[in-house]
Amino acid sequence: MLIARLIADPDGLLSRIEALKHALEPEGLALAVSAEAIPEGVLVQIETFSGSTRLLRAALDEHFPGTDGLIVDERIALPQVFVSDMDSTMIGQECIDELADYAGIKPQIAEITERAMQGELDFESALRERVALLAGLEESAIQRCLDERIQPNPGARVLVGTLRRLGCKTVLVTGGFHHFADPVAEGIGFDRVIANRLDVANGALTGGLVGPVVDSAVKRSALLDAIAEAGQGAFGMAAGDGANDISMLEAAHCGVAYHAKPKARGAADCWIDRGDLSSILVLLGIPRDEWVVA
Repeated sequence: MLIARLIADPDGLLSRIEALKHALEPEGLALAVSAEAIPEGVLVQIETFSGSTRLLRAALDEHFPGTDGLIVDERIALPQVFVSDMDSTMIGQECIDELADYAGIKPQIAEITERAMQGELDFESALRERVALLAGLEESAIQRCLDERIQPNPGARVLVGTLRRLGCKTVLVTGGFHHFADPVAEGIGFDRVIANRLDVANGALTGGLVGPVVDSAVKRSALLDAIAEAGQGAFGMAAGDGANDISMLEAAHCGVAYHAKPKARGAADCWIDRGDLSSILVLLGIPRDEWVVA
């Protein structure tokens, strides 16, 4: 059985549901649909005992554009493990782009970042190229950047705090840097951090990194290791927005694409295109009186 949930706009809802049913009938998908009003709009649940996720997803994208949703096999479960990307997922910024502004080279680095997140460049090569361009920048610029530029995305603290209260282990894993990820993780409430480390000498960035790079393979391994630690049958959820997150999203029982690049969105089971990170809690069916509100 396939189960889909959507956070939809109430305007024209019935006609969109009928159009969805009509579109899927030739494919042999008979849909059972229910809906309830929620503060964000309408929570729509769709169930079918036949058909493929691909067909259902394509039809939902056509008839319910601009909605937040998920599709799962069999059941929607509370995760025991939640692993998330940081930049443009848990926070609204790309840290290396903002840091580059203090060196006066933000446009140059941001262009490389965007291409890497779209999957057009090798991640490690693009990261090392960008870090090399920061050679000589004073280390103090990192704290200034944190204080002046870096903010959690709306709903980040509510999402992570709620999942932790419900017994979920949370890991922030990023191709960014510990200088940023450690305070971000502490502020949002993550249990663990996995990140790259900038090399610093004599109070300035050297243009290099310390240790191996956290890339897509490391992100995937971090998720699988956390699931294994949680025990047999543990349900793992991962969230991200860029090409470097795809392997992790595909390995998760439920991969969440948050305002994501097209390739990452296509690899995910859950997509947040309109709302904030608390939409994940809505789609999981976690009652609002169980949410941890800062």
